[in-house]
Amino acid sequence: MIRTLAWDPSQALSWRTGLLYGLLGLPLAFAALPLYVVLPHYYASELGLPLATVGALLMLVRLIDAGADPLLGYLSDLLYRRTLQAVLWVAGASALLLGSGMAGLFFPLVQKPGALALWMVAGLLFTCLAHSLLVIAHQAWGVRLGGDAVQRSRIVAWREGLGLIGVVTASALSVVWGAGVMQVVFAVALLAGWLALWHAPRPALAAPAQAVTPPLLWAVVWQPLRQAAFRRLLAVFLCNGIASAIPAALMLFFAQDRLLATQPQIALFLVLYFVSGAVSMPGWLRVVRRFGLERAWLTGMLLAVACFGWAAVLQGGQVAAFALICVLSGVALGADLAVPGALLALLIERQGAQGRQDGAYLGWWNLATKLNLALAAGATLPLLQWLGYQPGSQDPVALQHLAWIYALLPCALKLMAAGLLHRLLIAPSNPSKGVTP
Repeated sequence: MIRTLAWDPSQALSWRTGLLYGLLGLPLAFAALPLYVVLPHYYASELGLPLATVGALLMLVRLIDAGADPLLGYLSDLLYRRTLQAVLWVAGASALLLGSGMAGLFFPLVQKPGALALWMVAGLLFTCLAHSLLVIAHQAWGVRLGGDAVQRSRIVAWREGLGLIGVVTASALSVVWGAGVMQVVFAVALLAGWLALWHAPRPALAAPAQAVTPPLLWAVVWQPLRQAAFRRLLAVFLCNGIASAIPAALMLFFAQDRLLATQPQIALFLVLYFVSGAVSMPGWLRVVRRFGLERAWLTGMLLAVACFGWAAVLQGGQVAAFALICVLSGVALGADLAVPGALLALLIERQGAQGRQDGAYLGWWNLATKLNLALAAGATLPLLQWLGYQPGSQDPVALQHLAWIYALLPCALKLMAAGLLHRLLIAPSNPSKGVTP
């Protein structure tokens, strides 16, 4: 029997309610940093795989993982049509697979380059698919809690805010105590988040699942892309996400080789960035209340460009200047975390899909997230190698190319995303109604 809090979407979200739902976001984000930021650097610099090979393999795995997300979203919808116990037990099994896969990736049992490459691909597929199903099920839980724009922003903010704490924890542990301690803390946090979800507010359940033939299956999976409003929102999310994923993929290379930063300084950069994002989220909720979701997101994009572009001119030793950039860019990050998920939740409700096809929309949403990460690593790492950069390089020309791709290319994409946001979501919509149906 699941013990839950009585939930009324019209009531303000209490800290206890937010914590019980959002806590699982901590280990899920904790896992994302090792998988998408630390792992490429680890396999290229520590284990000796060529940079282009790492980038190509990461793109391959992430594309496969991304392609599975719509089907995982459909599976999430089927689970929510059964019982919450079914959702929670499948989430527990996914959590167990995720923890096992993470341990295998950072403690490989092979050493030869060919075997190591195969190990990385297999381990990533195993781990990322479990992570994806858990993320989609957790997001669907939040979407089904309902509420207006501000309420939905609060729900997303609890999930993403606790996720930022997870990222900061993973950053500090990976630098200070290493992968072993990081894995233990991750396992404990994953168990705590899963147990908290058993006591979280109860979301709405869909009608019992009916027998589904393959044509109907694919019709349901593709249904979200038939909605013009969803395609517009997804286009903005994709462009903005690629802009954010490029610095994530290149941050360790930039900090070590361009700035000549030490490991403790790199850990401090990550902590400053993510803590600033977490601290800024209450402020962004006030911006949402005053100006609406779309304009709050646009403000965050423009702030990110104004703060981050300066990283392209930094030289070795300018760690204090980069720390300031991390703080200011982290403030802008708060908008990226609080707003897009709330926009998606409102869109799902307005399309009449809340409680029925949440997972289908979230599957495509997470596919877009994976595409962002795949394109960032798969395009920029081989490009840097072609431009003459290798990990540990001190060639001035190669380092300048690294700085341009790390800082200027994301700013250009961010401006493109801001233009799309204004043209597709703000200009044609009524500000009081949010996303145009």
